[in-house]
Formats: sequence, C-alpha cells, structure tokens
Amino acid sequence: MRKSIYIFFILVNFFCSVLNAQFSPYFKNYSIADYNAGNQNWGLSKTDNSQLYVANNSGLLTFDGIKWTLSEMPNKTVMRSVLHKEGRIYVGSYEEFGYWQKNEQGVLEYHSLSDLIKGQPFQDEEFWQITEWNDAIIFRSFFNIYIYKDDKIEIIHPPSTTISCHVVDNQFYVATLRHGIFSLKNNKLIPFITEEVLKEKKVSFITNYQNNRLLIGTALHGCFIYENNKLFPWQAPINKELKKYQLNNFSKNNNNLMFGTIQNGLYITNKKGEIEFQVNKENGLLNNTILGQKLTNDGKLWLGLNSGIAQIDMSSNLVFYNDSSGKLGAVYDIINFKNTTYIGSNTGLYYLDKENKLEFIAHSQGQVWDLKEINGQLFCGHNNGTYLVEHKKLKLVSSHAGGWVIKKVPERQNIYVQGTYVGLVSYKKEGSTWQVKHLGATTNPFRFLVFENKSTAWAAHAYKGLYRIKFDVNYDSIVSIRNYSTKGLNSEYNVRVYKIKNDICFKTNEGWQKYEALRDSIVDAPILNNEFGKHAYVISEENENILSLKQELSIEFKSFNTINYQMIVTDEYLKNRLVIGYENISNFNGNQLALSLNDGFLITDTSKKILNKKPLKPFIDNFKLNGKNLTLDHINKEDFKYKSNVSIGLTVDATANHFFEYTFDTISPTKWIAIENEKIELNNLTEGDYNLYFRSNNSFKNPSEAINLNFNVSPPWYRAKTGYVLYMLLGLLIMAIFYFLHKGKIAKEQRLLQLDLEKKQAIILKEAEIENEKRLISIRNEGLKSEVKLKSKQLANNAMSLVKKNETLTNLKREFVLNRNSFDTELYQKLLKKIDGSLGQKDEWKIFEYNFNQVHEDFFIGLKKQFPKLTHKDLKLCAYIKMNMLTKEIAPLMNISERGVETHRYRLKKKLNLDKEDLQTFLKIY
Repeated sequence: MRKSIYIFFILVNFFCSVLNAQFSPYFKNYSIADYNAGNQNWGLSKTDNSQLYVANNSGLLTFDGIKWTLSEMPNKTVMRSVLHKEGRIYVGSYEEFGYWQKNEQGVLEYHSLSDLIKGQPFQDEEFWQITEWNDAIIFRSFFNIYIYKDDKIEIIHPPSTTISCHVVDNQFYVATLRHGIFSLKNNKLIPFITEEVLKEKKVSFITNYQNNRLLIGTALHGCFIYENNKLFPWQAPINKELKKYQLNNFSKNNNNLMFGTIQNGLYITNKKGEIEFQVNKENGLLNNTILGQKLTNDGKLWLGLNSGIAQIDMSSNLVFYNDSSGKLGAVYDIINFKNTTYIGSNTGLYYLDKENKLEFIAHSQGQVWDLKEINGQLFCGHNNGTYLVEHKKLKLVSSHAGGWVIKKVPERQNIYVQGTYVGLVSYKKEGSTWQVKHLGATTNPFRFLVFENKSTAWAAHAYKGLYRIKFDVNYDSIVSIRNYSTKGLNSEYNVRVYKIKNDICFKTNEGWQKYEALRDSIVDAPILNNEFGKHAYVISEENENILSLKQELSIEFKSFNTINYQMIVTDEYLKNRLVIGYENISNFNGNQLALSLNDGFLITDTSKKILNKKPLKPFIDNFKLNGKNLTLDHINKEDFKYKSNVSIGLTVDATANHFFEYTFDTISPTKWIAIENEKIELNNLTEGDYNLYFRSNNSFKNPSEAINLNFNVSPPWYRAKTGYVLYMLLGLLIMAIFYFLHKGKIAKEQRLLQLDLEKKQAIILKEAEIENEKRLISIRNEGLKSEVKLKSKQLANNAMSLVKKNETLTNLKREFVLNRNSFDTELYQKLLKKIDGSLGQKDEWKIFEYNFNQVHEDFFIGLKKQFPKLTHKDLKLCAYIKMNMLTKEIAPLMNISERGVETHRYRLKKKLNLDKEDLQTFLKIY
C-alpha cells in the first residue's frame, strides 16, 4: 500500500499548484438503483480480506465487489453505525445495538446485545458510532458510552452530549459538546482538553499530526492544533473551506488528508492542508454530503453519501479531468503547450485557465481532430481547416477541410504533410510564414499517414483502401500513387498504418500485417499478432519507447526498450467513456500521457505501474438444492435427485474489481466460463458425479486459485436399484404372459390350421367338381360341335342335292325347249310347268333356312338387325357364302348364271360397306 500511495503522491505533485474541482482521482458511484436500499449511508466498515459493510437507512448493506445484499434490523429501524471485527458485524440503530454473524448456511443472523443491559432501558437513544479499543467494542450514543467486553456491557455517562469518540496512539478520547475532550482510562472519563474554545463545538475528528501533535477538526470552526497543552487554529488553506462547508468526517494515509463535508463533497489535501483534489457533484459525485468514510489498506476510500455510495481509488496513478457540464463533449486530442492545457473535442477547442476552469476559444466550434506543436507553434487540425493557435485565438493557415494528421518529412527541415478530407496537403515554412499547397493526384480522405523514407509515404483511407505515395523532391506534387489493397492486404476496410521499429505495419480487420519491400507486397505479421493481439491497435503518437494499445477491455502500454514492461488501464476505469474508434493517447508532459475520453481525459505516469493484484479465491456463500439452503457440510450427505435444480452463490472477502468463473475441467483454461453476477444456476441435472471448480478473475486476466465442489446426482428411479428390481419382476411377468399367450397362440394356430385344412379340402373338392363339370360341358360342347358339323354337312349335302336336282331339271327343261316340237303342245306346257315348279319351290328354301338357323344360330337375325336393307336373295347368297359354296354351286340354287352370282356378290359387298375385306371372312363373325 505504501508504494501505491507514493506513486499517487508523485503524480499529483505536477498538479498540486493548479488542480481544483475538475481534476480528481478515479472514483466510482453506486446509486440507490445499484444497491436497492435506502438513500442515506451513515457508516462504512471494511477490514483486510473482508467485504464492505454499510450502515444504511434500510439496514445492513453488504458488498463483495459484485452484488449488494441488504439485511434489515429486527425492529426495521435506521442503522446509524457499523464495525466489522473477526467475523462479526457490529451495528447500532435506534434503541438497539448488536452484531450480525453468518450461520451454518452462510446466512447473516442478527444477535442483540441490548439484552445484556439490565434494568436500564434506552431513552430515545440512537447509536451513531462504534469503535474498537483494547479488545472492547464501544457503542456511542449522544447520551452514553456502552463498552462491550467479555459478553458484558459497562455504561459510561459523559457530563454532556457525546459528539464523537476517537482512538489515537491507543488512547481513547471522548469529545463532548459542553465539557471539552476526555480520555477514557479504567472505564472512567478523565478531562483532557477543557479550553473554552472547544465548548459548544462539535468535534468531528481527532488524529495525530506532525511532530507528535494532535489535529482536531470541528464541524463549523475548522481545525485546531493541540501542542504542549495548548490549542490554536491550524493555519492551512483547507481550513477556510471546512468552516464554509461544514466538516463532517476525516481519514488519512501516509501523504494525504481527506476531509468530508456536508455541503461540498470531499477535499483531498497534502500534509500541509493544501488542496490537491476535490471530489464533489461538479465533477461527478452523486451529491455533496459525505456522511461517512472508510479508507482501506488497499488504498480504496469508501464514502457514504446522503444519497448513494462512492469509492475513490487513492492507490491509482490515474488522474481524471471530468467535465460534468456536458459542454466539452467527446475529446479527440490533448496537448500541454507552454504550460497551458488545450483540449480538442467534437464541440471545439478549449483550454484550462490558471484555476483549471474550462474556457472555449472563440470561433473554434466544430470538430477538432489534431493538436500538434510544430516549431514552437500550436497547430489545430479542424473540421473547417487547419489553424494556428496564438494567444488563445485561431489563425487560419489552411482552408482544406478536415486536418486529421500532420507528419514531418524525414530528413527535411520545415516541411510537413497533412492528411485531410480532400487528400494530402504540404506545409513549408518560409521565414515566419507557412506555405500551404494541395499535392494533387487524389482527393481521398486520408486519416492515417506515415513516412517510409523522405520521398515515400503510406496513407490509409478513412474507410477503405491503402496507398503508397511518392513525392517530388520539393514536395510540390505527388509523383505516383499506388493502391496496395490488392497486394496481399487481408482486408481493405478500416486500415491503420504505423511505423514500428522501422517497419511499415498495418492493422486491418483481420489482424496485423507488414510491408515486405523485397517482394513489394504485404505479408502477415505473426509476431505483432502474438505480441499485441489480433484485434488490438495502436492509439499513441510515435514514440521510441512506449506504444499504447487499445485492447478489447483495456488500454495496454508496452515498451520495446524495457524488458517485461507492461502497464494496463483496465475497463474498470474506462467503461462507457472511450471515444470508440478514435481513441487517442497524447504525450502530455515527460512520462505523463493523456487519454482522451468522453467529457474529459485521464493522465497517467508510464514510469509507474498500476498494481496488478491477484484477486482472492472465492468461497461458496450459499448453496440451494431445489430452493432449500444447504450447508457445505451437508452437501455430500444430501440426496440430489434426478432433474434437481442447484443454485450456487459465490462471494469473496474483498471489494476489488473481479468476476467469477467456473468450469468442469481445469485442464484447459479456455473452458473457464464467466458467471454473470455471482450466482450459477444448474437446472434439470442428470445423474452422475459433478466436479465443479470456481475462481475469481479480474480485468488483468490474473485469476485466483480455484476452489472445488463435488456432489452426486442420483439416477431416476427407473435407472436405480428399485427400477432394476421392478424391471426384473416386470420381465418375469412378461415372460409368463408371453408363455401363456404363446401357448394359446399355438392352440389357436392349430385350430386355424385344421379349419384351413378343411377349407382347403372343401375347395379342392369344389374345384374337382367344377373341373368335372367343365369336362362334361366340354364333352357336351364337343358333341354339339360334332352335331353342328354333322348338320352342316347334311345341310351342305341337302344344298348339293338341291343343286344337282335343279341342274337336272334345268338340263331337262333345256332339252324340252330344244325338242318342243317333238311333244304335244299341251303336254309340253304341262311338263314345262312342272319343271319350273320344281325349280322354284319355296318350301325347299324354308326347310333350308330352318336347318341353316339350327346350325348357325340367329345368322339371319343378326344380319337383318345390322343391315335391315338386305333382300331375300341377299340373305340366300350370304348363307351360301357362309357355307363356303362356290359360285358355280350357288348359281343353280339361285336360278341365275355364274356371272349373275358375281354381280350379286359385288352388290352385296356395297350393302355391307365392305371395300377390301373378303365377304366370306366378314360373314364368319355372324
């Protein structure tokens, strides 16, 4: 701690003559919304390796660096005082005092000590202060002092209202309102300082001071020095402020005094009482009333406020400038020029006057990008152009908009090149004036610029692209400009270009690369990726010794000259204040660097390191199984059922910035998982052994030792012994059921087989019967066919007989005709008539038609139905053709010539609509 306080003291020496309310060490506010309790915080207590305990309007607040926990008093009254001592948290309230202590489940329980007082009830007393002295705990109200020791309480009655109690060099002092200051010896009050000057004055603190003197502070009358039994006012600058704003409390370290006031926040002075810093509402404190303060051995000053709590880091080498007015805006560059601090922001250019008040430089409104001292002159790169700052006024040098960056040309005197919104601009100093000229060739906006040599530079486009540029000898124009986006660059977007150790290096979206001159190409730079980090980029000015890197959660300072040099400013100090994408660190004064922030900036001394303290290992604050609290001793004895829910609350005996991590495997550090807040929930756990590891970590990635927790989750009943017995019984039952079912099934199958056999036999018999019937039908059909064939043959024979008969009669008739003269005319006519009658007998045709229908069923009916226009002769011809009779056989039957038959056949085909199809083939279908 002494080392860190010494670092802080060295840093503030630079500011002690000029700092006022705007400058302050780092502090962090905790609002009512953060701790979720009452607004007023009356007292604070913290010992080494303990949590913070706060006496709040609503009860006891506990803070482990992550979570706030509130414990209410049994009587629900306001808590006025608190003191932590060896696991007990002593508290004082209205007509009640006692202590809180954790039980076996890790839950705080309240134990009253008021019951030890017999026969002396409290009379409207509140206990405003608790002090430890000589193994005793002393509670103070305005009326009495209660000494608790060896489970007994002894009461001391001061002669007037008790204002405060203090331990100095193991002496216990009691300050009263009307009777001065007493010392406590053998539980008796001995007058110590009884001078009139202290009467009716409220003593806020008593402490030892330089050369064995006492420094005594009063609420409205400042501080006094007590030396050689004499009391006289302290001649220090702070005394005027304390009288004006009402001193309320006090603390100190080896180099500083801290005075808490009612009306104007906290004053931090040196040993002489000269104000170095003030922390109040003007620079960000929640309010100006300091109700209590506690300085811990790790250099953290805790403040209890009228509304909220604050922590001030007295051990840090960081000093912040905060503008709470909001007019400064986002800061982009800072420079200490001729002992004046100039600040360039998005709202304009400002400077700090002798009292460190923020002053605006007229006509500078707008974005300021760059502040640079060149040849004893201050250049301001502005959105509207580039200006010289002379006597806190602006003088336009260049009208080219957006002066992002300006660099000196190597090996050339008084020649500079600037990257602007509209390309590159050269500056040459001739006498006392600057000659400015746009170099032409391109109007690309160049935000980053470095020189490879005196004639070549590299320029990165503000958004996309990388260019290598060559200039003429006089820097009047650009000789060549080449786009290197396609020469191996991993990504052409958001390129940053730097010169590191004489190498031209590039930071892209994909990591670090560098220019390889022999190959005239851009190659990966694994060394830089490993050393800096793939996603880190440089945010500092060119410096031979130290580079400042923007990491994901910190700002890191590295030195190429000092082995193992590393300083880190963690996200704890920078959260929500960095100007993302435009982070900038400026050389401020010697080893001091200034980091631009929103609404201000911070200054750090690179010759001193920020302490990287390993966090304490965590412990389990509470363990819940399905909502039931368990002690650590009972965890292994408890039955963790399948699908149980486990809640594990972690804490640590500290308030330093940290977070918790857990893993199921310590072999691979990448498997550590960050825990949100302080609790891990494991729901619906399956069976098995759980081997959990927990540790604390911080922004420095410096984890604590791990702690281990083991428990076993039982399998569900259906995978336990009970389940297996049930499975066995169920298996036997299933086997028995299966046996009987199988037996029944076999019997049923046998019955079914018998029935099936009978059915098949019946079917076979039926099929045999049907087959027999088919055979009989076939035989009958064969007989019928034979009969038809026979009848057809008979019919043909009859037809042939008719033909022969008709032929005979025709021949006979022909002979009669030829020899008619040989016969009597009457006889001739009679014979001829009989012959003609025999040739044309109709009965013969009817008989033929009947017999033909018997053989060829419904032949004539079918033809007549389909072809109703067929004549009697047509039907005859069809019948004869159906019987396969030749033309010469048909002619005599029809009593016509053979040609007549052919003619008739032709006409018949027409009637039947036959063209090419044979008539005989057609008639077969009927």
